[in-house]
Amino acid sequence: MNVEQAIHLVAEEMKAVEAEMAKNLLSEISMIPTVSRYLIASGGKRFRPILLLLSAHLCGYQGPRAAPLASTIEFIHTATLLHDDVVDRADVRRGMASANSVWGNGASVLVGDFLFTKSFSLIVQDGNLRILEVISVGTTRMAEGEVMQLMKERDPAATEKDYYHIVTNKTAVLISAACQIGGILGAASPDQEKALADFGLNLGIAFQLMDDTLDYISVKETLGKAIGQDFNEGKITLPLIQTLKVCSPAEKERLSQVIREGDRRDGDLEYVIKVVKEYGGIEYTFQAAENFIEKAKNSLGPFPPSQEKEALLTLAEYAIRRKW
Repeated sequence: MNVEQAIHLVAEEMKAVEAEMAKNLLSEISMIPTVSRYLIASGGKRFRPILLLLSAHLCGYQGPRAAPLASTIEFIHTATLLHDDVVDRADVRRGMASANSVWGNGASVLVGDFLFTKSFSLIVQDGNLRILEVISVGTTRMAEGEVMQLMKERDPAATEKDYYHIVTNKTAVLISAACQIGGILGAASPDQEKALADFGLNLGIAFQLMDDTLDYISVKETLGKAIGQDFNEGKITLPLIQTLKVCSPAEKERLSQVIREGDRRDGDLEYVIKVVKEYGGIEYTFQAAENFIEKAKNSLGPFPPSQEKEALLTLAEYAIRRKW
């Protein structure tokens, strides 16, 4: 099964997800749908809603609640992107001008707040307290991950443990929640629900590891942002953390100086990329991503073979083979 075939399994329901998002963006305040639609329509892959729908199908659920809940997951994800770009002072998102660069930081923060609160309102309407608990815990952890990332900004002493705390909470917990909610909808056994949560968590970590690898090796046309953008924003990711551990003392001193300085000089980024590649930071991170994908795939052991299981395994492989 290829990625297109995997996504095709939920193609009709994804139309319902898009319709739910459009309906729930309606507001008398014109800026809310304008800013929200700008980002939602800018090329997102709807990775999290697709995972929720496939997980629900895997557990035998075919009812009407999956699409609305999948739309709330995308709303939450979009809200975090709006807030992230303000914190990171980003000018580009998915190859386009970021919302904050078009409408300003205030609009991005407040529309992000709307999407968060709207999501919780819709989840409450669904009426399942277990799902509400999963989302509440997940979004709390996401906020903690964001704050931790801010604390470690431009810190050459950031450790691998710090990094995994950030990516697990900032990125992986929402992907985990999406998969777990699919299990809850399908009345999965406790073991199966945990298996889906573990699948999503490991997949989410690998997904972020690949993003952080691509920051050093991709190009703007495929990644949707300039090479080295995360580094220039002060994010200390695994390729750089590993390089700092194994490079020479002189190189570590220069790298640390470049990391701490907010204003980049000509040649700084090129030097960092060269040293990261020279000391295997890219390969180290890619291998870590592969290890987490293997954990994710093994997590689905409690489920018998099915199209949905094969689709989830295909998307897991795609997470580390993608070039965007």
